[in-house]
Amino acid sequence: MTWLNSEAFTVFDQHIKWSDMVGNTMGLFALALGWRRSIWTWPTQFLSGVILFVAFAAGHLSGSAGKQVVVMVVALWGWAKWTRGKRQAQDGSLAVRFATWRERGFLLGGAALGTLAVGALFTAFPTLSWDPWPDAYVFVGTVVAMYAQARGMVEFWFAWLLVDVVGVPLAFTNGYAFSGLVYVIYGALVLWGAHDWYQRSRTSAKPALEGAML
Repeated sequence: MTWLNSEAFTVFDQHIKWSDMVGNTMGLFALALGWRRSIWTWPTQFLSGVILFVAFAAGHLSGSAGKQVVVMVVALWGWAKWTRGKRQAQDGSLAVRFATWRERGFLLGGAALGTLAVGALFTAFPTLSWDPWPDAYVFVGTVVAMYAQARGMVEFWFAWLLVDVVGVPLAFTNGYAFSGLVYVIYGALVLWGAHDWYQRSRTSAKPALEGAML
């Protein structure tokens, strides 16, 4: 596995690692599969998490590495949720919907409290992260986005946009240029995906995935 942390190439004085490139490329495919509501978005996201864990752990970015562990756990949970939801959809497709106001409050409140808690942890233990608060924001935002995706909520796309706002400069600052580039591409996919899920939410026969109730 040591080859994953070797340098793939250099461009504009940025050293691109194999693990950074392969892991984030798979993450990009996972997001595109999510746009198409394909069940394969989750195993692809899981494998991306495994590779990026190797990348960040080698770079001593414990916070980012820990995020990938959470990503892998949520990916397994989301896989199970979508599998059950797809079986129950009348036309065999995956139903998507807008969150209720209560659910939106839950997502926003969870994101705020989670960021405060994780940021405080990273600040108390500086070895966990070079940039405690931005890293905590991206960490928690990613989990919130995946949680909303697993429940079939259109809002998950907007959560990814908010993660991108901080994730792009954080990745470039910490030497993960390919991660930063992929976050930029994420932004374009998110806009297209949000539009597609919005249209689907208006025509879906079943408004929610099984298990979508809080």
